Amino acid sequence: MSVVAGLAPRHPQQRRIKVLLAKPGLDGHDQGAKVVARAMMDAGFEVIYTGLRQTPEAVARMSLEEDVDVIALSSLAGSHLPFCRKLRTLLEANGLTDKLWLIGGNLPAQDHDELRSLGFRGVFPTGSKLDAIVDCIRAEVK
Repeated sequence: MSVVAGLAPRHPQQRRIKVLLAKPGLDGHDQGAKVVARAMMDAGFEVIYTGLRQTPEAVARMSLEEDVDVIALSSLAGSHLPFCRKLRTLLEANGLTDKLWLIGGNLPAQDHDELRSLGFRGVFPTGSKLDAIVDCIRAEVK
C-alpha cells in the first residue's frame, strides 16, 4: 500500500475522525479556519466546515446531527468566552460531553484557563502549529 500526499495508510474499514469546524458569532474572517480545515483533511480527517456567523445553537445541532468526534471553533472576534459558555450548556444538554472540544484563534492568554475549565481540551491561540492541532486530535480521539 502506498502513502499518498503524506497520509499514512489506514485500514479500509477504519472510520475517519469526523470534525465539525465552526466560525462563531459575528466573526467575519475565515481564512485561518480554511487553512486549519485543509490541514485536518490532509491528515485524513473528515471535516465539516460550517461557514461564518454560527450561533451556539447551530453548532450544537450540527454536532449532534453529524455525529462528529471533534467540535472545533475558530474565533477571531473576541466574543469566544460568552459563546463557549453558552455552547457548553448546549453540548451538555445534548449529551455531547464525550466529544473533543477545541478552540483556536485570537485567544488572549488570560482566557486559556477558563476555556479549559469550560471543557475545551485543546486551546490553540493564533500562531499555533497546524501539527499541534492534528496531534491533539489524534491523541484525544480513540
